[in-house]
This record gives sequence, structure tokens and C-alpha cells, in this order.
Amino acid sequence: MSSNVSRRQFLAGSAAVAGTTAGVLALGHHPANAAPRDGVVDAIVVGAGLSGLAAAKTLSEGGASVVVLEARDRPGGRVHNIKSPRLGATLDAGAEFIGPTQNHIAALAREYDVRTLRTYNVGDSIFFNDGRAQRMSAAVPLPLVPDIGEAGPALARASADALAGFPVGEPWKHPNARHLDSLTWKQYTDQMVSTQTARDLMQVAMSAPLSVRPDEVSALYFLNYIAASGDENNPGTLIRLLSTDGGAQEKLFEGGAALIPLRMAKALGRRMVYNAPVRTIATSGGIATVTSDAGTFRGRKVIVAMSPAISDQIDYRPGLPASRVGLTRGYHMGAVSKFAALYRRPFWREKGLSGQVYGDGRPIDVTFESYAEDRHILMGFISADAMRRLDRAPAHQIVRECIGNFVDYFGPEARDFIDYGIFKWDLEPWSRGGPVAVSSPGTLTRFGPALRAPVGPIHWAGTETADYWTGYMDGAVRSGKRAAREVLGAL
Repeated sequence: MSSNVSRRQFLAGSAAVAGTTAGVLALGHHPANAAPRDGVVDAIVVGAGLSGLAAAKTLSEGGASVVVLEARDRPGGRVHNIKSPRLGATLDAGAEFIGPTQNHIAALAREYDVRTLRTYNVGDSIFFNDGRAQRMSAAVPLPLVPDIGEAGPALARASADALAGFPVGEPWKHPNARHLDSLTWKQYTDQMVSTQTARDLMQVAMSAPLSVRPDEVSALYFLNYIAASGDENNPGTLIRLLSTDGGAQEKLFEGGAALIPLRMAKALGRRMVYNAPVRTIATSGGIATVTSDAGTFRGRKVIVAMSPAISDQIDYRPGLPASRVGLTRGYHMGAVSKFAALYRRPFWREKGLSGQVYGDGRPIDVTFESYAEDRHILMGFISADAMRRLDRAPAHQIVRECIGNFVDYFGPEARDFIDYGIFKWDLEPWSRGGPVAVSSPGTLTRFGPALRAPVGPIHWAGTETADYWTGYMDGAVRSGKRAAREVLGAL
């Protein structure tokens, strides 16, 4: 470690010396926390999503020398802004929302002067089921319509299962873990409901945040996901997970969420190396040699800040333990795209609608109102099988089908859009889907402890490794900080 800052002081939370800002650092120019003369940095971070950036920031502030290797030509990972093709409006292509108890991402937003806007949540939302659009109060996160029947008690039971002393972040320690992890979410909920409407509602409660089918994910995984939607002082709840006001969709970022990682990367300066997909991590003699397309780097520690579903793209030498291999094989990414249509005016508000839809529509099953530079937007998620069907479809087909959904939901005025945006995460080579990796039945109880357990000098970050708010920006930041503390404590 090449700084006079005490690791013990830093880990105890006292003031640490901050790293030098953008434009100063280079591997050939070595301030206190840049690469030392022997060419071996304290830590190499693989991945410049929010987790990798949070790890690098924490390491740098703790006095460690650090290099960040990013496969893309940009920072942010699954947090990404795109431009609409006609007007050049900024659109959130990936993670977008922030809500209560997401204190870590909120602190970064304040630090980097990224402001939030309240998600519009006035009037009625729509529950779309079996071709029917039923209005419901936007104040409630899930439909309170007459025919939900047994879904209400079933959702209450799922919430109770996620609250009853749930070991957040370590679901394999749950007293009923083996049983819950032997079931898919579909099997778990089918034990409680029998009508198709109730099944559809139970599915959308899970697919809205995960973008997978109910038979693709372990019930234990999603119960942990619910339990993780809080913090150390506020237990996670299904209401907070799915709500707008008071929930995970309460606010969005003015200018797009990607402003945060963009500004973080700028502050890290030339510690950042882009177009550097890592091919090999070889460990020998207490030093890790990381080979990337941008060159070879040597470090005392490595933080792999990647989803476990894709971290096995790297060739590890020596190979990883069987438990870590089993873990990565048991995780897979959700299939998802975001579609946005821009309008001159929010015509849905004139009808008393919030712009929010939940249901079984195809290809879009969940929508929200959004904003971009004073323009009003309807944004929708294309998930699971609907996304896989459209993975290779041309833009005009996706626009036609999605606008058709908006017409079904909000009326013929939806045809009068002035621009649009599409981003297919399935085809993004360094994500291979989104918004989060999920585990198949049996994975967590067999291999769960390998999720965060270091392997020699290699530590693991990524939102999937978080305790609270796994799958969200806040979880990504939490995981990066945790991995950095592990490294600082071991240097």
C-alpha cells in the first residue's frame, strides 16, 4: 500500500486522504496512490460498473494504488444513458430508479451533484390481464381489483416468509432453506393460488423486478430479494420493493442515472482503462497477473466486479474451487430490454392515469412515466420470453409492437409519439442480459457461501453479491465498498 494513510484509521471510518482527481494519474506518473515503481498495484478492479467504481473509490480513499479495467468504452455497466435517434434526448437504458433506504447510491448522487425527480404517481394505474385494462389507485403497488381473489393472501404469506427472521444476504442459512430452494417461484406460488388471475399477479410481482419467468428462479432467491429491499434498520418488504411512493421506484435521476458512474470515473482519472476485457487472471507468488486486451497488469489483490453469471468468462489460473464454479453455473441473467416513447404532452395524465401498468401484456408487461429534458415519456420493460422472441427483431417491429401495447393501455393518442429509444441488454456482450442475475433452484443452498468468499487474492463484487438491495444500484455500491474493505484489511 503506497500511502501514509493508516488502513486501521480508514477501516474504522476516520477521515482518509482522497485520491487525486481526473487527468492527473497515469501508469507512468506515480502520485501517492498510483502504480508504484515495481509495476505492482495494490488492487486491480475488473469492471467499471457502479460496484467496481465504488470499490476503486473506496480503495483510493484508503490510500491503495488501484487500476480499473473495463471491457466497454464507457463506465457504468448496467447503468447506461442512450440518445433517442431523432431528437437526441437522453434516456435511461438501464437502472433508473431510487427509493427509501437506498442510502449508498443516494450519498453518491449528492456527492456528484446528480439531482432526483419524483416519479409521477398520481391518479390511477392499470392492471392489464387477459386483454382487459382495469384501473386501480396508483397509491397501491399491486392491483386491488375484485378478481385478484387468493392472490392477496398468497402475497401476504410471501411477504411474511421474507420477514420472519430472514438471514438477508445469506439465504442459505434460513431454517427452511433447502425446501424453499428446491422450488421455483412458480411451484412456490402454485401451492397457494389456483386461478389464472392470481397466478398472473404472483408472476408479475416477481417478473417486474427480475425479468424472468416464474419457473426460472428459485423461490429462496426471490424471498431473499424481498428481504433485501431495506437496510440494517428497516426490514425489507414486498410493498417497498414494488411501490412507487415510498418504494424502490420513488424517484429517478435528472439527466439519467449514468451521470453518477460517469462522474465517478472522471474523478478516478487515468486509473481507468477502457476497452480492456480481461481474459486471464493468473495467481503466483502472492501476485495476480491480469491479462486484458489493453495489456497485462499486476496486483496484490483483484476485485472481480461482475455478475456471477458472466464472471466465468475469465480464465482463472489456477482454476476456481468447485463451489465457485457451481455457483456461477447456477446463475443466469434475466432477459430484458427497455423501450421508451417520447410525447409532446403527457396525454395519459389528462385521463387521470399515472402512466404505470402491471400485467400480462406482450411484449411490454410493466410501464412507468419518465422524463427527458422536459419531454414526457412512457417507458416499458420487455422481459423473459417476449424479449427472447424480439432479440433479433428490427427496430421498426419492436416500435410497432410496443406502441400497440401503449395504445391498449392508454388509448389511441399513444400512436402520436415523436421519438423512441430501445436498448437490448441481451445482446450487450459484457452484460448478456439484465437487470440482475438470478439463481436456479438448488444453487444457493449448495454453493451460496461462494458468492462472496475470496479465492486467494481474488475478491468478488457486483450487485448480486450485496446484502441489502441486491439487484439495484444501491446494492452495487454496497458490494463494491464491502469488497474494497476486505482488500484494505488484507493489504
